[in-house]
Amino acid sequence: MHQPDPPLAPFSSSTRDTAGADIPNIRAAAIADVPTIHHLLEIYASKGNLLPRTMSELYRHLRDFFVIEIDRRVVAIGALEIFTEDLGEVRSLVVDAAYERRGFGRLIVQRIVAEARNIGLRRVMALTYVPEFFHKLGFKTVSMGSLPEKVWSVCVKCYKYNNCDEVAVLLELK
Repeated sequence: MHQPDPPLAPFSSSTRDTAGADIPNIRAAAIADVPTIHHLLEIYASKGNLLPRTMSELYRHLRDFFVIEIDRRVVAIGALEIFTEDLGEVRSLVVDAAYERRGFGRLIVQRIVAEARNIGLRRVMALTYVPEFFHKLGFKTVSMGSLPEKVWSVCVKCYKYNNCDEVAVLLELK
């Protein structure tokens, strides 16, 4: 049986647990975060792991983003883009290389899924090179053709449209 996600309190910097380890704070992105978000996305885009996004696009879509902050430094980001009353997408999921393998990507996806449920979406999808990561979070691999909302609004404009090498994954929200 699915347990609901715990409520998330807004924070502005990280705290430490009793052992002195950083406890990440997840919050909505702020205007001041855009340069860092852009920088993190550029690193991964330069490796071909995701599509680049311009600063102006990030400002326009700022409300889609969540960030994880450790000691007042943004170390992980992700966005929820909404296509229809039914479908949203996990986009721009990035963890700073110095903070990988700490579960921050999972935390961002869980926060995005919680937001999707909160606003009434029924499905959340992602295009990814690491479907196994999403499978661990309950997503299933699906065909791109099963996501026409994404294909005909975004993918058709992408330079990879005729040769997309990403895997589509989908989470049905109950």
